[in-house]
Amino acid sequence: MNMYGSKVVGWGAALPDEVVTNKDFEARLETNDAWITERTGIKERRMGGTTSSLAVEAAQKALANAGLQPSDIGLLVLSTTTPEQTVPATSGTIQAQLGLTCGAFDINAACAGFVYGLVVGHSMIATGTERVLVIGSDTLSKITDQQDRSTAVLFADGAGAVILERTAPEDNAVLGWDLGVDGSLVPILYCDHGGYLKMEGREVFKRAVLAMVSSAKTAMERAGVTADDIALVVPHQANIRIIEAANNRLGLSMEKTAIVLDTTGNTSSGSVPLALSAAVEKGMVNPGEYILFSGFGAGMTWASAVVRWGK
Repeated sequence: MNMYGSKVVGWGAALPDEVVTNKDFEARLETNDAWITERTGIKERRMGGTTSSLAVEAAQKALANAGLQPSDIGLLVLSTTTPEQTVPATSGTIQAQLGLTCGAFDINAACAGFVYGLVVGHSMIATGTERVLVIGSDTLSKITDQQDRSTAVLFADGAGAVILERTAPEDNAVLGWDLGVDGSLVPILYCDHGGYLKMEGREVFKRAVLAMVSSAKTAMERAGVTADDIALVVPHQANIRIIEAANNRLGLSMEKTAIVLDTTGNTSSGSVPLALSAAVEKGMVNPGEYILFSGFGAGMTWASAVVRWGK
């Protein structure tokens, strides 16, 4: 069987209208703007909407950006940790609202989920699917205890989407990746059914840096590139200090790193595509240059991928 390649041909992002600032938390929690900013890099975040409504908005923008119609999509992959029902999958709701006629399914790899979805989409294209819509959408504010100052200031809502399109093998743009999980670390970050997110912050910080560094190195090695070749880093937007520590160990520049967490907070599956869309709009990457995606999250999951940018 001939294995096809894939490339990114469209992207889009969506955020709720409500802006919640650090000052808003100061008014009701024992915290302050300086403390939150210093430890996380977050100044404000967005809250509201639903997982499906944000996903639909991001996907519609991606379709318009690519100049495609719903009928052009051969598969929908939704990454989310906040499905709207236990059954059915939220991807079905999104598929109907977008007017797609293809298959659809959810994946849950927490904050590494979008990169997982990107690799799954690429793999489906490799065996024949023409186009895959990959969406990361989460509404973490709904599973966050807004009275817990250690988590309330971190988690928020948002979505992003990309469209992968089939190419000839020699034009493939998804060059190397690494996916992983260490299930023994579930207790450091989790949310039970009907409960709120629980996190051991220091342990998550330490493990996240290690996971991001190891996974990014593996993905770059498999893609045949080095840190010097990377034009844009798009990391999971959890904590600016995690990103800085990982970049320092990898030899990657913060000037070449997409950062939106100061205005979005941690949006889990929405994080990486939101950062990508913002970076592309700012002109931070040019056709033919290499992007390093890297995510990490509960599970503990991690995922990295190197993509040669097109369009």
